[in-house]
Formats: sequence, structure tokens, C-alpha cells
Amino acid sequence: MKKKEETTTEEPKTTKKTTKKETKKETPVEKTNEKKISITIAGTEWDKLVDDAFKKANKKAKIAGFRPGKAPKDIYVKHYGMESLYYEASNSAIEVAYDKLIEENTNLEIVTQPVVDVTDIGEQGITFEFTLTLKPEVTLGKYTGLKAKKEKVKVTKEEVDHAIEHMREHYKENIVKDGKIENGDVAVIDFEGFKDGVAFDGGKGENYSLEIGSNTFIPGFEEQLIGLKAGDEKELHVTFPEEYHAEELKGQPVVFKVKVQEVKEVKIPELDEDFFNDLGMEGINSKESLEKQVKENIEVQKEKQAEDEWLNALLEEAASTMKVDIPEVMIHEETSRMIDEYAQNVQMQGITLEQFYQFTGLTEEKLREEYQEQARKRVTYRLMIEAIMKKEKIEVTEKEVDEEVSKMCEKYNMTKEEFFKNFGEDVIQYDLKVRKVFDLLKGEKK
Repeated sequence: MKKKEETTTEEPKTTKKTTKKETKKETPVEKTNEKKISITIAGTEWDKLVDDAFKKANKKAKIAGFRPGKAPKDIYVKHYGMESLYYEASNSAIEVAYDKLIEENTNLEIVTQPVVDVTDIGEQGITFEFTLTLKPEVTLGKYTGLKAKKEKVKVTKEEVDHAIEHMREHYKENIVKDGKIENGDVAVIDFEGFKDGVAFDGGKGENYSLEIGSNTFIPGFEEQLIGLKAGDEKELHVTFPEEYHAEELKGQPVVFKVKVQEVKEVKIPELDEDFFNDLGMEGINSKESLEKQVKENIEVQKEKQAEDEWLNALLEEAASTMKVDIPEVMIHEETSRMIDEYAQNVQMQGITLEQFYQFTGLTEEKLREEYQEQARKRVTYRLMIEAIMKKEKIEVTEKEVDEEVSKMCEKYNMTKEEFFKNFGEDVIQYDLKVRKVFDLLKGEKK
């Protein structure tokens, strides 16, 4: 049975409220993996919650002859009615009811946030009906002796040379020169665009560094700068592409008035002592030592990629023979988690998800559609992994947990107290169990 904090990220919320006078609808037949449980909070427990609600509401009450918070309860009730306290009291009661549900049903594995209805409420108490989505039953297929194999990793000389060229590019310098602009140079320019003699929005820039040949600007712009030198001015005649984002400029001929402020030559460093010192890589002082280190780095990256691809292939193969009826609400919640992860990544780039939708033309609905299948795979794999854990009786020792926590603390420069505060021991235990399942799938169980 999952603990309460593992089953839901927040307390369940009510979706409907009725009073005693209303006729309770007949409970429909429960769906697969769905269970309805009623919990009643009554007597002194309910009285206290209503009284607490009164104290809170009374502080804001406006009753003639009484300062806020000073009106007796009977006066307050006469003025506002007892029902006015039920909403606040029910919000508190729902937490109590959910705790009671968990305590009384330790055998249930709740996988999503419950839907809650208030089916009865009055002076005597309140009754909630919790609609729970339970962990579906998994029938495992074949998960050992799988056919998927790990691809062998090979690093070519071309890959090493390409990586080193990329490093050289990273340390390139732009050096001012007196000559004319050539392909590959950087031209520092002022420019302004005109359509039919009128300047258009977004067509002006000052001291803009443009690498000639980068195709950063519209076709024909960069080529017309070749041969100019610092101080030269020129009118460039170009035509915007038909697929340009600004409707008023699509396929339109325009003129850019350009002045060259400076011309810079791009200098890529040689593989010499200065370059090796700039890299700051321990033990790297020659082309041969750099090539060796770069090859090792690429091997590590490719090994990680090959390992991930192998594991995904194993999971897919094992899942293809399992049987499970996954509730759609689990897919929906997993998709929501994926969108939240995506939003966090977007925010790290300095924009909100709403802004990203505007820039790209995407919507949450389209994003959900894109993530639907991936979310289904995630849930399927998770259910399968947990079923394997249960069948194989996979456990972890305190020593294994302690060793893993020590590694994580060293990696993230944290104390154990800080680590447990941020992550908790349950997360580490679960992660270690998952790794043991992975080893089993790979045929590496010890």
C-alpha cells in the first residue's frame, strides 16, 4: 500500500455538494479499477470543525452592534445561517476523512487523486463519497531471457576530428582587419530596411555583427556586402521569402541602407600550447593527448546512449507480452506531469509556457496529443516494473541506501540531512529497486 503522500500531491477536492433534503442518486456500477468509499465525520469531531469555521468567519462578519469577531455564535447563525459555516468546515473535514480512509483501507493502492462528492451535510455531520482509481492488475509476460541486445560502441577518427574542430570554433577570435569583407569575415554594420521608400518595423539595427556566409539574413543580403570595407555605405536590394513570418513582407522587394562600421577576420586557434592552456584540461598538452581524451569522452557518451537505447528496447519487448487495463485517468495525469516538466524547461529559457504557445502556435491540447503515447508507455513500464518488483520480492538493504545517499551527497555537495529533507529515503529505495529490475531485464541479476 502506498503511503498517502505517494498517492496524491494534494488533498482531494469536492466536486459536488448536496444537503440532507436532496435525494441521493443511486450509485452507478463501479468501473474496473475504480472503488467508491463513503466516510462520515460526525459528532464532536464535526462540531469542532464547524466551531473552527465559525471563529474564522466571525472575524470578517459585519453584524450591527458587534465588532468583527465578537458576535456570539447564535447571533452569527441567526444572521448568516448555519449553512454558511459548512463550506469552510467541509474543506477541513475532507482532510480528516481522507486520513481516515487511508487508515481504514491499508490494502488499497490508490494511483491518482480521488474525486470527492459531499453526499450529506448537516448539523449531525458530513459524508463524503471518494471515487478512487486503484492500481490495475498486471499479468506479466516474458521479462527474462529477452532478445534485445546492446549495440557495440565504436568511435571513428572523423568523430574525434569533428569534436576537436568544434572546440577550436568555440575559442575562435574576431580580429579587426583593414581590408575588404570576404566570405567568413564578420561585418559590423548599421542597417535600415525600406519598403516602397518607407522604413518597416524590425528592419533596423546598429553595430550588428554579421558573419558572412552564415545565412543569418535573408537571401542576397550577406553576398552584397562582400568587397566592402570599413566606412563604406551601400543600398542592398533584396526580396523577402514567400514563407517569411511577417505577412506584409512576404515575397516583397525591399531596400536596406547599410553602413560598414568595422570588418573582422575570424581566427580559429591552432592546436598549439596557447590553445591547450586555454582548454584548461588536466594532462592535455599535445594533439595526441587531446585526441585520446576526446575519444574517451565520446566513448562515454555513446556508451550511455547505447545503454539507454538497450534498456528502452528491453522494456518495450517485456511490455509487449504483458496484460494490463490502464485507467485513462492515469494516462491523463502522466501527460499533465510531462507538460509540467516541459513548462519548467521552457521557463529556464526565460519564457512562460503561455508565451511559448504564442511563439510556436502550439496549444496545451496539441501538446497533450503529442505526449499521449509517450505517457501511456511511461505508465505501462512503471506498472510492469512494480509488478516485477513484487513477483521477484526485490528489496534493498540499509547499507545499499546509505551507500547511494553518500554518493548523491558527494555529487551534489549536500549533507545527508539536506538530502533527506529534499528527496526522502523512499525515493532512493524505489530508485535502487528499479535498478535491480533493470539488471534482471538485462540478464545481469546477481
